[in-house]
Amino acid sequence: MVKRHTALKIRKTHRYLGLFLGIQFLFWTISGLYFSWTDIDEIHGDQFKNLEYQPKAFNNLISPSKLSIAEGVNTIELRDIGNSPYYWINKNNLYNALDGLPKNSITQDEALYIAKNHMKSGLEVESVEQITKTGKHHEYREKLLPAYVISYKTDEALKAYVSVNDGKFQTVRHRSWRWFDFLWMTHTMDYEGRDNFNTLVLRAFSLLGLLTVLSGFLLWFTSSPSIRKIFKNRKSKV
Repeated sequence: MVKRHTALKIRKTHRYLGLFLGIQFLFWTISGLYFSWTDIDEIHGDQFKNLEYQPKAFNNLISPSKLSIAEGVNTIELRDIGNSPYYWINKNNLYNALDGLPKNSITQDEALYIAKNHMKSGLEVESVEQITKTGKHHEYREKLLPAYVISYKTDEALKAYVSVNDGKFQTVRHRSWRWFDFLWMTHTMDYEGRDNFNTLVLRAFSLLGLLTVLSGFLLWFTSSPSIRKIFKNRKSKV
């Protein structure tokens, strides 16, 4: 049987590990509960989107082969920008699909047109601004820049993002998503960029959490009267 001095060391280790990891365990539990009790479609903002939107069909489009693209056409997508057709070619340039003229960027009015197609009717625009850079914790991180940010008058602090260079509706952000994003950061423990699930901090805390659980089992084993009685009976038989 484990000596009393060793058992006290195990108890002390378990206590301090629990104290050290307790706050993070609390974050894991709260965030896990939030994730399991929320509708991911609502977090994505589907309740604000026009999910029945169908891209407009255009006729008499110019052949992509007639465009002046030295490297040739590798990828192509059709965009409806301001009720006019545009090709987004090679994930790099916009061309008018009627006359072949290049387009460097979309205007604010065109961004509002694109957002109106993708958002539910009845939403009132509060402001429009253009952003050229974002930080690692920004709600629009790791998406195409520059972009127009269209804010709506809602209790959810709703925002829609449309990228400037390709005229694509990118995403929506609202208060519930921001809470989800914050709790996701505490869950992954990526306090630098929020989205990395393989941080050294997370790995270290996971191992320490496992050690805490194992020390708890060991503590029960060393302090259980039933276990002590079994060992005592074995010794008496010997």
